Amino acid sequence: MQPEWVRLCACLLRRETVNVGPDPEPAFATDPQTLAYYDRRAGEYDEWYTGEGVFARRDRPGWDDEVAGVIELTGSLSAARTLDVACGTGFLTRHLRGFVVGIDQSPAMVAIAQSRLPDGLAIVGDALHLVVADRAFDRVFTSHFYGHLSPPERRSFLAEARRVAGELVVVDSALRPGAGPGQWQERILNDGSRHRVYKRYFIGEQLAQELDGETLFEGTWFVAARTSW
Repeated sequence: MQPEWVRLCACLLRRETVNVGPDPEPAFATDPQTLAYYDRRAGEYDEWYTGEGVFARRDRPGWDDEVAGVIELTGSLSAARTLDVACGTGFLTRHLRGFVVGIDQSPAMVAIAQSRLPDGLAIVGDALHLVVADRAFDRVFTSHFYGHLSPPERRSFLAEARRVAGELVVVDSALRPGAGPGQWQERILNDGSRHRVYKRYFIGEQLAQELDGETLFEGTWFVAARTSW
């Protein structure tokens, strides 16, 4: 076994995060620092999808085709009154059909999303305490949000989704070789600032089982599932 100092030095040389103690309990939707991080990230958020900025150096075979597939899936959902929870910049939100409302905690994200929803609405709000009447929507849609949530946050989100709509569609990240099912990650913005988030990865069947629903999409990079009540 390597001495601890050797392991630490190796991690530093690889610019990896070094854990010097137990990881904190995951928190995402309830973490003020995460809100601040996404507010700063708003202007460059879409680069994750488009492969620009810090993502230009990543080797992601088949990525562009799968992004196109997720966009196609989003646009193929039947027209409905849809609430996109944690809509971010509206990258996918704009492809939803029907009357669409996006909600996100980040004012900077919401401003971009609203510019992409000429016939819809984007508002600042709490994903775990939706200021929405019971069954005000036909569908709740969410992308790359569910997989960040801690167990208590997931329970709150699912309860709120069930309260406000009869259907839930979740798009998230696929489990693939080299990515554990759950891990802490260090995120680096173009300005060099850093933030840690907890992230889960799914196979389609697992996500569908968690939601008690069905798989809609399963690829190397993305999965999607739907449930209804």
